[in-house]
Amino acid sequence: MTYITYSHQHLQLKSIARLKQIYSEIGCTVEVSDKRCKDAWITAIANYQTSKIQKIAPDEQALAQAELDHFIADQAQAIAPELLRIVEISFDHHEYYAGNQLVASISHDDDLTQPWVVMVEGKEKFRANTYARCHRFIQWHHQDSTLSEPLPIQTQTPPTTENRIMAHIFNECQNYGFEILNDGIYHNGVKLGQVGCTDGNWWVILSCSGQQQYSNSVYDAMRSLSMVDVSCDSKSIFDEYFLEQPLEQLTGDKLQRLLEKAELVTP
Repeated sequence: MTYITYSHQHLQLKSIARLKQIYSEIGCTVEVSDKRCKDAWITAIANYQTSKIQKIAPDEQALAQAELDHFIADQAQAIAPELLRIVEISFDHHEYYAGNQLVASISHDDDLTQPWVVMVEGKEKFRANTYARCHRFIQWHHQDSTLSEPLPIQTQTPPTTENRIMAHIFNECQNYGFEILNDGIYHNGVKLGQVGCTDGNWWVILSCSGQQQYSNSVYDAMRSLSMVDVSCDSKSIFDEYFLEQPLEQLTGDKLQRLLEKAELVTP
């Protein structure tokens, strides 16, 4: 392919003597209309160079496009991450492999709000309330090759004191058959009150008084809620939940609470 060597602007800067020299160097065969005129030499040189420009034939253009497409595809394949292979170890434990290399895993723990955990190289990378969110997290970061990069501290979600407090309250509510809602603890649709912990000090607010009272432990706080009278026959939640069970079905802890309440009378 022959390209234009001199532009029109470039030729305008040349003298007639230099234009004659260029005319000879490129082998120009276009006749100069007026050899005394600079513009005539420029026109002859420009016309000659234009005539030598070869256009790419359609088949050559198609071949060049095919080569370009193939090159782009090769580059995309070279930088694209390998597809992940998921191995189910158990219902709550899945491992993600790129080839034979373990790149991440998803497991489940006892956190009440975000029990699904993404682990990368033995370190917790991400937490969520569903397996699907952890799965998407791994896919996204694997595609942009950032799965192994350290996350900013503020984005990590390790177990917090608040989570542990909620776990204690939840477990005790299970023991008593209570239900935790956003605004407090309920039994059979009736609000009993609230239980919490501030600066390591447990407290309880009974719905009947609305006053916050300090307790020695979460067990004492929940026991206070169990004494709340919410029925017409003045039978407490403790009476309703524990005394309706046969004694042989009561655990040692529940039996101890029953004795403390002095509900069991011996002759």
